[in-house]
Amino acid sequence: MTVKELSAALSLTEFSLPAPEAEVTGGYAGDLLSWVMGRARAGDCWITIMSNQNVAAVAVMADVACILLSEGVKPDEALLTKARQQGINLLGSGKGTFELAHDVGEKMKRQE
Repeated sequence: MTVKELSAALSLTEFSLPAPEAEVTGGYAGDLLSWVMGRARAGDCWITIMSNQNVAAVAVMADVACILLSEGVKPDEALLTKARQQGINLLGSGKGTFELAHDVGEKMKRQE
């Protein structure tokens, strides 16, 4: 499933979508950046409530397909700028992290 397809399927807010055809191959939910760096995999949809520019650096290092801000969190200006500069797909949802992780997982299962 592509990031664009996931966004449409879950009615996500698209803050930055420079690579809509990036393939989402898994998911990871977490907010401790050092933990995410060591555990998120390339192609993951990373769900977090963290919204500062350090999130962009972690997303690049982990090579995730997209960052998905949960709980209605909006990116701060520095994160939005970094996402656009570094070609990072940055999405948002008002849903809670648990519910959103479930929804992403269900959409991924239907694509198999």
